[in-house]
Amino acid sequence: MVKKACVCSVSDLLAPHAARVEGDLHRWLVERGTPDELAEAMRYCVDGGKRLRPAIVHLTHEALGPGEEDLAARAAVAVELVHCYSLVHDDLPAMDDDVLRRGRPTAHVKFGQAMAILAGDALLTRAFGVLADSGRRLAGAVAGELALAAGGAGMIAGQVADMKLCRLPAGQGGLRFMHERKTAALIRAAARMGAICGRAAGPEVQAVGDYGLSLGLAFQLFDDLLDATASAEAIGKTPGKDARAGKRTYVTELGLDRARALGEELTQQAVAALAPLGRRAAVLSELAELLARRTH
Repeated sequence: MVKKACVCSVSDLLAPHAARVEGDLHRWLVERGTPDELAEAMRYCVDGGKRLRPAIVHLTHEALGPGEEDLAARAAVAVELVHCYSLVHDDLPAMDDDVLRRGRPTAHVKFGQAMAILAGDALLTRAFGVLADSGRRLAGAVAGELALAAGGAGMIAGQVADMKLCRLPAGQGGLRFMHERKTAALIRAAARMGAICGRAAGPEVQAVGDYGLSLGLAFQLFDDLLDATASAEAIGKTPGKDARAGKRTYVTELGLDRARALGEELTQQAVAALAPLGRRAAVLSELAELLARRTH
């Protein structure tokens, strides 16, 4: 179990969990028989990042456990692999056509489009292999949460909406539809996966899921704010790209001040969702507050 300490930044809070995930990624990422060229691309695609989603798996597991510690470690790796695959595919010329991710060239710039697509595919399928290899009884439930969040009713639906490939309502309703799926679904799943690994009761799983949903919406909203106000060096990707592409964001719909106020409201909703867990959820509450103040 990772020892908790008083922290003053998101990076401080996530650091011990990120370090653990790095080791587990190294151990489970590449299957025997994978071509060296593909393995290199896969490693590149998972390198860097905040490791927010796997940290949430570990934090909810620790708050609600003890439980299946090895399965929680695998769930953390699996959710990060799905997240990284989504970034690789989102950056492709057919999608967001971006050249910078985590302060480095995107995968298709580094390795070519074909290898980037295949590396993304490999990350997605490996995520479920890591869970299946656990042999644990709860692995199926954990995999189900991840599949629901990543699939056609979750993250992919959000990307379809973001690419204007389906109809969306005008105003905040359409934005919420998109961001609940593209961003919040995977964060909600991470929280629920950690709770399941901790053998939490149904109401507890529901509580952390509600937390994850509001946290994910707030995270995306603050991401939109950073995209509109921060530099490429600060955020590690091309700023202002959504506005230039004519994409709908909370900033374009509401303006900076109202968007920031909504982000604060969503943050408080996330914290309030944890009330049934009492002091066990203190670090999760702290994470929500820190994410609302992040600068990158």
